[in-house]
Amino acid sequence: MKSPLLSLPGAVPGEGVDEGVAAHYGDLFREQRALADGTGFVDLSHRGVITVSGDDRLSWLHLLLTQHVSELPAHQATEALILSAHGHIEHALYLVDDGETVWAHVEPGTQDALIAYLESMKFFYRVEVADRTAEFAVVHLPAGSIAEDPEGVLVRETSYGRDLFLPRTDLESYAQRNGPPAGLLAYEALRVEQHRPRLGFETDHRTIPHELGWIGTAVHLQKGCYRGQETVARVQNLGKPPRRLVFLHLDGSDVHLPPHGAELRLADEGAEGRKIGFVTTSVRHHELGPVALALVKRNVPVDARLLADSTAAAQEVIVEP
Repeated sequence: MKSPLLSLPGAVPGEGVDEGVAAHYGDLFREQRALADGTGFVDLSHRGVITVSGDDRLSWLHLLLTQHVSELPAHQATEALILSAHGHIEHALYLVDDGETVWAHVEPGTQDALIAYLESMKFFYRVEVADRTAEFAVVHLPAGSIAEDPEGVLVRETSYGRDLFLPRTDLESYAQRNGPPAGLLAYEALRVEQHRPRLGFETDHRTIPHELGWIGTAVHLQKGCYRGQETVARVQNLGKPPRRLVFLHLDGSDVHLPPHGAELRLADEGAEGRKIGFVTTSVRHHELGPVALALVKRNVPVDARLLADSTAAAQEVIVEP
């Protein structure tokens, strides 16, 4: 979905899966500071929106998701994953129930595959799954925002801000009343600072939840009966994940940020050393400078200096080795 807010002055489109919204509107650090101060909003209208309605919606989703949702109170936000049979992360859902329908937003372009999977699991349950992306746009308000929520709009409130499921036809008028907006790069900088993983960025085809710190926030350990649960329980009770998410402070003298997938090596071994991980998301933060999230092998010493391609990096522990 291409956002109408890309027509606003200064808007520069994002790249890759985020090309449907603005990366920034001409002043990246001003936009970051505004979000950090609890002002402005972020256009996330390129994200997929799905709904699950019907009397069995919560009990049915409880069987499929990593999160405990069978008794999810109305208007309480949560997040959940769908795993493969081997425990690898396939989908990430950001959920809220309005009392009659579960609403979720998901990564851009993933809703079709997600809906296909959900439809294949309906069996005799009284549920209806729908793609609402064409009708509703996600708008994010930062933590501390005192902006009034539009009447009748469903809100998903978390510790890091509020997500509005705004009718797509109201997006431009909302921006006029509540601007100026902040671009996705500002949102991503705060996400990296908060150590929050993102599907398709911090994940690859073999990522398990333990590697990213998603245990507890998106995975409930006191429930079973979902695909991949055996892997979750085995790693939690008997072992350690093969990789761990780290926060990197990057050398600020480098002009270019290491891109997604940039190989990590031990600085002591130099540029020809063995690969011990890769950069998942790198950003320029308005206070911290260039920083990144990365996945490294579990046994990499926590005090080891690293190289991200040719950029020196110091690591900060997110997931304990």
